[in-house]
Amino acid sequence: MIVGTDFTGGSLGGGMSQGVVACAAVEDLAAFVHQVLCDKDALDPAQTPMFRTPLKKAGRACGLVFHVEGPRLLRTSAVWSADDARIIFYDSSGLRFCEVELSESPGVGEPGA
Repeated sequence: MIVGTDFTGGSLGGGMSQGVVACAAVEDLAAFVHQVLCDKDALDPAQTPMFRTPLKKAGRACGLVFHVEGPRLLRTSAVWSADDARIIFYDSSGLRFCEVELSESPGVGEPGA
């Protein structure tokens, strides 16, 4: 379930957009992140692979870093903090363009995380 419409930075007059999303499984979370990252730069999700790297704090898993790579060294990314139940999206210049709260969040230890 997604509350909010435009997660690419255009909904608040060009500023950073915010929203609330429920993702019960890591794969649902990854699919949502992939779509938002691709939409930001008009990339085709079917043609754009997404990479993920686990985040660890004091030896325990606490989230994931996602990124997609497009043409001309384009690289957008997102950080999922399981502790804070939110995802922060960054454009290829490193600026935040979106922050999403998770009303339902998968566990970090789930398969695929």
